[in-house]
Amino acid sequence: MRDDEARYEAVTSRDARFDGEFFFAVVTTGIYCRPSCPAVTPKRVNVRFFPSAAAAQAAGFRACRRCRPDAVPGSAEWNVRADLVGRAVRLIGDGVVDREGVGGLARRLGYSPRQVQRQLTAELGAGPVALARARRAHTARVLLQTTALPVTELAFAAGFASIRQFNDTIREIYAGTPSELRAAAGNGGAVARRTTAAAPGAGAGRPGDGFADRSAGGSADRSAPAGIPLRLAYRGPYAAAEIFDFLQLRAVPGVEEIRGTRGERTYRRTLRLTHGSGIAEVDEPAGPRRRRRPPAGLVCPAARGTDGGWLECRLRLTDLRDLSTAVQRLRRLFDLDADPYAVAERLGADPLLGPLVAERPGLRSPGAADPEELAVRTVLGGPPEHAAALVRKYGKPLDAADGGLTHLFPAPGNLTGAEVAEPVRTLCTALADGTVTLDAGADRGATERALAALPGVGPRAAAYLRMRALGDPDVGTTPGSDQEQGAMAGPAAWRPWGAYALHHLWRAGLLPAGEMSIPNGTPRPNGTPVPNGTPRPDEGPGAGEPSGTGKPSGPGEMPRAEEPSGAAEPPTYAPAGRAG
Repeated sequence: MRDDEARYEAVTSRDARFDGEFFFAVVTTGIYCRPSCPAVTPKRVNVRFFPSAAAAQAAGFRACRRCRPDAVPGSAEWNVRADLVGRAVRLIGDGVVDREGVGGLARRLGYSPRQVQRQLTAELGAGPVALARARRAHTARVLLQTTALPVTELAFAAGFASIRQFNDTIREIYAGTPSELRAAAGNGGAVARRTTAAAPGAGAGRPGDGFADRSAGGSADRSAPAGIPLRLAYRGPYAAAEIFDFLQLRAVPGVEEIRGTRGERTYRRTLRLTHGSGIAEVDEPAGPRRRRRPPAGLVCPAARGTDGGWLECRLRLTDLRDLSTAVQRLRRLFDLDADPYAVAERLGADPLLGPLVAERPGLRSPGAADPEELAVRTVLGGPPEHAAALVRKYGKPLDAADGGLTHLFPAPGNLTGAEVAEPVRTLCTALADGTVTLDAGADRGATERALAALPGVGPRAAAYLRMRALGDPDVGTTPGSDQEQGAMAGPAAWRPWGAYALHHLWRAGLLPAGEMSIPNGTPRPNGTPVPNGTPRPDEGPGAGEPSGTGKPSGPGEMPRAEEPSGAAEPPTYAPAGRAG
């Protein structure tokens, strides 16, 4: 949305579809808001528009206490864009500026710090330091309102270099002191303090603390959540059951588990993070009539039909400096920054996909909580138990088992020994020495080509990793140029949402699980075949690719040629438990 008058129309109608796409500020009050803010609509003459919250803050506006604009879902534009600005925004969200500074960000992007500053300021109205500052301020607010940490510890956990910097930033952005923000949490803050006290080591933020031991029950206990409670906001409709089905079929024992029955599940997993480790729990949202407002945490748009909502989440970290990074990884895993309205508009016009999109609005394309872990699992292939064997042998055990969670997935450097079978060893060597990089700002085209060139990986697995590990929503469509040749091609009309098209086809059973191209003869509703852009991978398999036309050997990440064929496989999104 480029025209200010169109933006003002969105503000007037309180259109939640544009939350995170832009922000507006009111010069007479000095505050900035999200487009769906429920406050009285200001006069047009008093409104200014900004492309980012950081830009509004840099202009001297403070965050609205009513709509909490700092908590909106991120713009889906940054997931689509593969240019300098898109890569930079993803890296800043992952905490690179806090850890490595602007110089480290520039080195990862392959540009000078001046070029990065100029490009970000031109498009977002703020440079990398301002964007990182806005991120730190939001983290600090969440910690203030959901934990009982002393302010001195909390400031450094949020990434601030000094207490003075922390206090000044909170006053400037939220128009209040840290103590006032904590007091404003009301009962929510009390709940968070009781939770922290009841679960020693859960979110305490001290390196080396273990996690509270919990029994492995058959159902999710949501009555007394432990850790830092968060609300992970999303826009538009969200097909939660399908994404939980997808993750349940692929859950690796020891690293991931699903508790509860369909409709009331909790996804749990361990996280290997920069400063320590963590355990994340994400609840499957209940129906509209059963939705409960969590006691405290990340504020998000109120659920109004299909206008948006949130996933309830709890994080327990050994070092709270990893909070923002952990949140971003979960957002990518559950594809929470997607724009389902734009996806539906593009794919809904297709004769084949239109009925599928209408049947399952808000179907998402899951990402990865740990891209390197996903790469290993993809190349290893087979059912999740194969990856679980690697975890038991090479993964780092938790200080104390937490239900079914016992280990962290092994880092690539731990899988480079001679005893590790190919092609996993070759892949992990490339990841460990930096030959292949799977961070949020990686060049997607170059990374896909580098992965496909590795022995035992091949184009199909490389395309799958581009979609999930790198979060590219444009996988499965016709390449745009010779320099950006993707391994698989599909109808160009689906761009830039080819990944969502693949998930719709997988979910409907019109495309074999794991297939990354459109096979000849797939029926359209009118009986005409689906156009095929390139030969199917099994017509000319590369290294590591399965030959023949058999189905994937299990619900693991990708099929492997050497896997024996067993019993009939469940569908890609089947609600059944893991095969094995």
